[in-house]
Amino acid sequence: MSYRSAMKLLSVNVGRARAVPYTDHPEGVTGIDKRPADGTVRVTAPGPKGAGASGLAGDTVCDTRHHGGADQAVYAVAREDLDDWERELGRPLPNGAFGENLTTTGLDVSGTLIGERWRIGPDLVLEVTSGRIPCRTFQGHLGERRWVRRFTEKGAPGAYLRVIEPGAIRAGDAVEIVHRPAHEVTVALQFRAVTTERELLPLLLAAGEALHPEALAAARKYVEAYGA
Repeated sequence: MSYRSAMKLLSVNVGRARAVPYTDHPEGVTGIDKRPADGTVRVTAPGPKGAGASGLAGDTVCDTRHHGGADQAVYAVAREDLDDWERELGRPLPNGAFGENLTTTGLDVSGTLIGERWRIGPDLVLEVTSGRIPCRTFQGHLGERRWVRRFTEKGAPGAYLRVIEPGAIRAGDAVEIVHRPAHEVTVALQFRAVTTERELLPLLLAAGEALHPEALAAARKYVEAYGA
């Protein structure tokens, strides 16, 4: 898989709530069906999980019990990973197909560091917090058997980000890495630690408070129970 092109946004994707049969939301709706937006989209911190939803204007997060909020304000996926899945699944996956807000190119999103900061466009600064945990709604949206397991086994979950500085972005904007923390905790490592390889949880502590609070709590709990 190649990430040699210039780092930029291919699309900024937003979705509206719609009724589906495959979600656990009490009202049976989801905003996972994201489509590329025309023009600029304002991105701001949405507030805490459970109260805040998406960081993107015009985007909908329905199940705020599990999605959205300050530490999951934006979800990014590499176009290169979508292309890899296209080959494996034998079907097209347009930008936004994974419910991502940002479809990037030239950037190994799952290989980025927790706490890494990206500047997109003139003003927006985002900070990487964690990988995306697949759920029943994601599986139903894709319509692929055993999707949660297959996605987990692949280990390329894309990244959730929090908003450090708000701003407006659009397709074609450059992505610049403006800060890389001095540790080796990648999104892919964090994802493996909280899903299939929990013995890796102590390693996540090196990322400190930049880590998604739920992952940080899981790592601390593991260390208390089993040691580092």
